[in-house]
Amino acid sequence: MTARAYVVATATEIPPGGRKIVDVAGRSVGVFNVGGSYFALRNACPHAGGPLCEGVLSGFVSSPAPGRYTYERRGEFLRCPWHQWEFDIRTGRSWVDPVRARVRSYQVGVEPGADLLACGAEPAGRGRGPYSAETYPVTRDGEFVVVHV
Repeated sequence: MTARAYVVATATEIPPGGRKIVDVAGRSVGVFNVGGSYFALRNACPHAGGPLCEGVLSGFVSSPAPGRYTYERRGEFLRCPWHQWEFDIRTGRSWVDPVRARVRSYQVGVEPGADLLACGAEPAGRGRGPYSAETYPVTRDGEFVVVHV
């Protein structure tokens, strides 16, 4: 089965450190821009179903010795607003229990508008209706963020 492509935003609509929560094929999905790379996670915490993608973005603190620490991977961990469970945005895995607790992640890409016309990508939140109308060739400029479900 091949993934369907859904246009969720223009590339400039979600700035670095930003997010957008969208409906993709009947699912609430959070799309995040981490330093120019895009990631998408299901907007439901596996612990209690909370709105995960509305949570705080944070990083990872490591300490090689007492009194010394570094803050790494800034903005790459998502904390559920209900019970503070944390998930890695890149993988969807829980920071506490990466083997058993994870949230669904989706493939995301940035694609030129012309390529989207060729593959038949749909705007997020909309499906094809039962009727069709006469169509005309259209070109699109710019790049778009696309979630593949």
